[in-house]
Amino acid sequence: MTFKDSGIEWLGEIPKHWEVVKIKHIAEIITGKTPALDSEWGNSILFVTPTDCDLDKKYISSSLRKLSQNGIQNFNSLVIPKNSILVTCIASIGKVAINLKEVVTNQQINAVIPDIELALTDFIFYQLLTTMPFAERYFCGYNTLPILNKSEFSNIKIPLPPIEEQKAIADFLDSKCKQIESFVDKKQRLITLLNEKKQALINECISKGLNKNVNFKDSGIEHLGAIPTHWEILKLKYVALTNIGLVYTPDDIVENSDKGYPLLRANNIQNGKIDYQDLIYIKSEQIEKKQIASIGDLLMCVRNGSENLLGKTAKIQDGYFSFGAFTAIIKSQFNDYFYWIFQTNMLRKSIASFSVSNGIGQISQEDIKNFIIPFPPLQEQKQITQFLDSEISKIDSIIGKIKKQIELIKEYKSVLINQAVCGRINL
Repeated sequence: MTFKDSGIEWLGEIPKHWEVVKIKHIAEIITGKTPALDSEWGNSILFVTPTDCDLDKKYISSSLRKLSQNGIQNFNSLVIPKNSILVTCIASIGKVAINLKEVVTNQQINAVIPDIELALTDFIFYQLLTTMPFAERYFCGYNTLPILNKSEFSNIKIPLPPIEEQKAIADFLDSKCKQIESFVDKKQRLITLLNEKKQALINECISKGLNKNVNFKDSGIEHLGAIPTHWEILKLKYVALTNIGLVYTPDDIVENSDKGYPLLRANNIQNGKIDYQDLIYIKSEQIEKKQIASIGDLLMCVRNGSENLLGKTAKIQDGYFSFGAFTAIIKSQFNDYFYWIFQTNMLRKSIASFSVSNGIGQISQEDIKNFIIPFPPLQEQKQITQFLDSEISKIDSIIGKIKKQIELIKEYKSVLINQAVCGRINL
């Protein structure tokens, strides 16, 4: 096969007999809008937004809301026929999906309706998957809110082979991508199972200990159940100190890290670890001594719009930080053990009871102090901690390797699509 220069900077060479066309010459393009009135919502036609488009899925599988008949009338000619291509073009640019039913979209999406005599939907779907990231950089640069308007989108150039080749390429990619999707789904299910195993192990060790050949007693706590007879039940306030974080205003934030104190927030708590990215810095004079965390302190999220994130906890392993008002720190000589208590379902159930009682998504300092915890002898705490540190680390390592496999197969998928839609794979 002989090649020619496509004339498109990010594309390079394409087969000599292929054309280069603008999207507007092979398809109709419709830009959506957002319904303005509550009365426009109902149970008629699907309303699609960028959140319904998944980069790992070819088709729109669901939608959050539906329009009423009245709402559809207000959209006039903006109803998108099934088997069109939906492309996000504002903020999150480059998500591409095919709709299997009639839909309407918001203004962040351009719908591409190919002329079936010139272009196949499945081929153009794959072509846009590989073209959009380059188009975003070319048209939008690195703006805070990238926007690819309808005119710019319509003039994007793409390579286009004859219809028979389009079908062969699309069929090839459908088959390969289906295999990749099946591989990823299996790996994701394995990660889910490993996380469930990890959680069950933590729950078991924290409530029952490592030695199962001991006598047990009723803890008197419904969500804890039986515990070893020689364990105590304590309120956290008797073995730890707590402090709620710093309330600050935008005026207290400084851009120069040399002139401020690093501040940890709830979003710095990720999967039981401190993520030190995305730190902000606060004027040092605003911070009291009690609002400075030390190595070994536990940082807990105590206020969040999502109750599922309340109580997420991590151990501070590095440096000295202040902490924001949506968090609290726990200081104790037993923190190595307490860290694992705060990773249990028992904690989640305690927090749920607090949230019900106060009606809002927060945990007060009094709530933290009154957490009821199982408290084994110190030597047993150390044994449990060492065991969980070792075993959970092994599981996390396996999960990390699986995530890397998923990342690599997705990279392979991207390269495969790119090579195929540019005519560089002999089918």
